[in-house]
Amino acid sequence: MSSRLPNLAALNLAAGEGEAEGDDVLFTPLGYEPSYDYPLLVWLPERDGGRPFDLGRVMRKVSLRNFIAVEPGGSTTDRDEAVWASIDRVCDRLSVHPERIYLVGQGSGGTEAFRIACRHPRAFAGVISLGGDFPLGEQVFSRLHDVRRLPMLLCCHRDAPAATARHTDRTLRLFHAAGATLAMRIYPGRNTLSKAILGDVNRWLMDEVCGTSTVAAQQCAQ
Repeated sequence: MSSRLPNLAALNLAAGEGEAEGDDVLFTPLGYEPSYDYPLLVWLPERDGGRPFDLGRVMRKVSLRNFIAVEPGGSTTDRDEAVWASIDRVCDRLSVHPERIYLVGQGSGGTEAFRIACRHPRAFAGVISLGGDFPLGEQVFSRLHDVRRLPMLLCCHRDAPAATARHTDRTLRLFHAAGATLAMRIYPGRNTLSKAILGDVNRWLMDEVCGTSTVAAQQCAQ
């Protein structure tokens, strides 16, 4: 369940605390166990998307039990700062595995997720972009040694515009040249938050968490 109001399963982390970065939306898993260190998903929705992002509805399609999830509130102009502040607030209040923090972005939020994770590769266990282009030309591979160990997943659409397809081709060539790994999955339709995509997000994440991920079932650039 997710909410902007305090209740048994979800908290507005900044309520009554006077934190300028507040208004986070937090999802706590069904049957939350304080003694278990959960993976944390930090969600960056599409900016100015046509449909409001509903963290609770999205996480019901991903998993009700496997993850804590948060949509950072606060600044809309500096998501980097908002991400760190949100992670700190969640980790202060819930049981999070410090080496299992993942960035997940939708559309332009996916591009931002790539950007933040590649600039701070040791801080994250992986990054997922749902329809967001990789930020080519921004020198985000300056910490290449660490980026090479960072699992990344790009979910894209079969009927994407030609310009997007060309950008994806350039991205794959960059990863191949850099010796980094990008798993890519292609879907019909244009809904970046479909049940099929979010179900695959859950499986990819659990493979990473459990150490069972393989490249055999993925299309990868290495």
